[in-house]
Amino acid sequence: MPCLDPQALATGGCQCGGLRYQLSAPPLAAYVCHCRECQKQSASAFGISLMVPTEAFRLTRGDVQFWARPAAQGGQLTCAFCPSCGSRLWHQAARTPEMLSVKGGSLDQPPDLSAAIHIWTTRKLPGVLIPAGLQQFPEEPD
Repeated sequence: MPCLDPQALATGGCQCGGLRYQLSAPPLAAYVCHCRECQKQSASAFGISLMVPTEAFRLTRGDVQFWARPAAQGGQLTCAFCPSCGSRLWHQAARTPEMLSVKGGSLDQPPDLSAAIHIWTTRKLPGVLIPAGLQQFPEEPD
């Protein structure tokens, strides 16, 4: 599912600029996640994730640090972040090593969420509106 303009998503990085990356393929899907973990990680109402093949992601500057936590569907989620500013850049689930979940706010050009899939809607904050017609799941889809 081509969800976003591949040319606009070619590069990204952390808030301080110490880490930079490049994507060689467009995202396969865009997710807006309303779970508590994404709310905490983003310090906002939801997290934005773009699913890309691992082979399409290349770190072009800096050295990333990792932190891991249990994943909602079992296994482990490894989170990559900048050691200087703390910006989260991507996640990788142990059960899907062929995919990365690139954090939408780390892109140089903000993503278009008009076709994004909303997940963990049971944890959506009051007042957050999901546009009619978008695919949504009460928790994480299979």
